[in-house]
Amino acid sequence: MTTTIYSATSTAWGGREGRVASSDNRVDLQLSIPKGLGGDDGSGTNPEQLFATGYAACFHSALKAVARGKKADVTDSAVSVTIELLRDDEGAIGLGARIEAQIPGLERATAQELLEAAHAMCPYSRATKGNIPSEVVLVDND
Repeated sequence: MTTTIYSATSTAWGGREGRVASSDNRVDLQLSIPKGLGGDDGSGTNPEQLFATGYAACFHSALKAVARGKKADVTDSAVSVTIELLRDDEGAIGLGARIEAQIPGLERATAQELLEAAHAMCPYSRATKGNIPSEVVLVDND
């Protein structure tokens, strides 16, 4: 049995060319279709940016939690997530994710171990595991 510990609700009006807002009004954003998808590349955001933003924040929190447990200092770390729209051979559109992390001050093997543990812990990673192609990459700190 599972127990809900938090829930969030957002509503969209107008799809990719409309507006999205959360039920508590903390998020209220205009959406625009990027040129790469045939849109006008307006000033609004898009669903892929929103997903990438949430995933990056969640993954970084998982990384920090794993590091705390192993008494590793990840104070200056950063996580970037790229969400891609992909078209398969049949023309169906899906998603892909690339997670990149910088973890200065740690040996590469230790940093890689933390990343793998964070990927196993992060709710976004767990939700997408086996559903979308994803890649976790430790990037150099320069």
